[in-house]
Amino acid sequence: MMTIRLMIIEDNKLLREGLKAMFKEHAEFQVIAALSDKINVLEKIRELKPDILLLDIGLVNHNSLRLVKSLKKKFPELKMIVMDLLPIQSDIKQFIEDGVTGFILKDATTEEFMDTIRRVAKGEKIFPSQLHGSLVSEIVDDAVNELMDSKLIESIRMTDNEKKIIDLISTGLTDEQISKNLTMEIPLVKSHIDNILEKMSLNTRVQIAVYKNSEEESVKLSGNKSKDLKK
Repeated sequence: MMTIRLMIIEDNKLLREGLKAMFKEHAEFQVIAALSDKINVLEKIRELKPDILLLDIGLVNHNSLRLVKSLKKKFPELKMIVMDLLPIQSDIKQFIEDGVTGFILKDATTEEFMDTIRRVAKGEKIFPSQLHGSLVSEIVDDAVNELMDSKLIESIRMTDNEKKIIDLISTGLTDEQISKNLTMEIPLVKSHIDNILEKMSLNTRVQIAVYKNSEEESVKLSGNKSKDLKK
């Protein structure tokens, strides 16, 4: 079983020690540091390389949002979970946009704490169940979607052949038809498609087609708006 290395940044000593004791009972978690906000967070993360950072949203000596921005810039692979009693709507949206991958309410149960950390470690984005089905939930969804879209766009660095294959997939052609169209062996077509899926962080060729078609629709809408403005 993989051990999840945790760093806790919490200026309340009682809560900090309580979290350490809680995780000590579970072998899958290793608290490599439990610190107040008075230490140099950047240096400690560089030195200890945690998988997940648990961060108090209301640190006394740091602006938590500014700290999140700085950490995400310097350590893009670091997963961050912020802790609070109940963050306000604007906080949620801003923290997600700046790189936070989860929220834990400080009155959550032990199992909720553990489950959130496990799922964030696997790459999920986790938010309190109390936020679902509400205006806050919509704000969270919008922020996550914006973040995913920007990451997807930034990650695309396609070869000429990959671009051609994306265009052909979006028209509904099969691998065999693409092979004939590009005079390319089918195994090579499949290899290119695998590369495309990996680069775009997608799972199926249908998703490639949907993304391509939605991208073209966005360009059309943008063009129409420009024409309207010129009238």
